[in-house]
Amino acid sequence: MGGKKSNHLRQLLRRFGSVRNWQLLLILIPLIFVTATLLRLDHLQMTSLRTAVLEADASGDETALRANLEKLQDFVFTHIVVNVVESNGVQSLIFGTGPFYLEHQYLRAANAAIEAAESQITDDSNPNGNIYAAVSAICRPQAIANGWTWNHPSYLECWTSELSKYPASDNLSAQLTADVPSTELYRINYASPLWAPSWAGWAVLACLIIIAIILIRLVIWCILEVALLFVKRH
Repeated sequence: MGGKKSNHLRQLLRRFGSVRNWQLLLILIPLIFVTATLLRLDHLQMTSLRTAVLEADASGDETALRANLEKLQDFVFTHIVVNVVESNGVQSLIFGTGPFYLEHQYLRAANAAIEAAESQITDDSNPNGNIYAAVSAICRPQAIANGWTWNHPSYLECWTSELSKYPASDNLSAQLTADVPSTELYRINYASPLWAPSWAGWAVLACLIIIAIILIRLVIWCILEVALLFVKRH
């Protein structure tokens, strides 16, 4: 009885070992290089599309900006985009574009909000007169002389300092800052799926299948070997 079981186990081992692990490894190794190359190409394509978005943002072409954002989003959502980002000196691996800002669009919107607020100066009923005009007359020359942008700390400090000299300036300054959009509205961060039906996605899946087969074969081989030793003893 034990001899029949032993022969049966040997037949299973021979049948299971008809395809060697080293043969699977010969397939897996070049497939890994192909997969890495495809993932790299997807990353480069994402970078190119993101650069096009930033260039459109800098040029002020809103139509091109929207079109390039749609292209970037569509690509990232349908491909595996592996990316390395750095935050506070620490690099981390993510799937997607990583965060970036439409800086120029934000500055255009913020400047438009400030100009809109300043355009209301003529309607100012403050008993101290047109305080925005007075503050602007003091702070703008300093900004021009020192090269300050509208959001430079020194420029903002000048406005705050000068506005505080007027008793009724609190509500007016609050109204001005409330119209300036949040930077989060111009923060872009598209996340890609962990797997997508792209060339790189299918290559990754093939690699995972082969690795799983190799591991399963090793586990089953060990189980059969142990069972064969147990049968021989009995």
